[in-house]
Amino acid sequence: MLETLKKRFEENMNRHPDLLWSTVEERLKEKPEVLEVLKRMEESGGEVDVIALPQGKLIYCDCAKETPAGRRSLCYDEEALRKRAKNPPAGSATEQAGQMGVKLLDEKLYYFLQQLGEFDTKTSSWILAPEEIRKLGGALFCERRYGRVFTFHNGADSYYSVRGWRGYIEL
Repeated sequence: MLETLKKRFEENMNRHPDLLWSTVEERLKEKPEVLEVLKRMEESGGEVDVIALPQGKLIYCDCAKETPAGRRSLCYDEEALRKRAKNPPAGSATEQAGQMGVKLLDEKLYYFLQQLGEFDTKTSSWILAPEEIRKLGGALFCERRYGRVFTFHNGADSYYSVRGWRGYIEL
């Protein structure tokens, strides 16, 4: 796993221009449980990479060009899944993220990721929905089209074959 992460780190320096691999490797060795989470993210198609956030935090985030293939066709959360009587999906984004040990990207983090590359040009990703939207039965997702990043809404119980979710874990 470390070799995969190191190779992706070196191939995508624009995501962490002032960061040394030795710093990342040291943090990963201090938190071996993070490697297990990253392995699960990788196995589901996340193509995880470290990202240096403006406030100095380091996160590992799904950086696959399209929303991870192993995390698609899911509604937003378990409440929406329970309420969906006809044709329920196999699961929910928030439940899958929780089982994996990661958090869904929020809108701000999703837009930050999009500054580092072009993601979700053919797919879309559920993002963390604000409580006031979720209370009304809705949820949010984002995608990149026409050279721009968009945030949309949908019923939390909806699901599509090209909509999945992106997650992250702090390092």
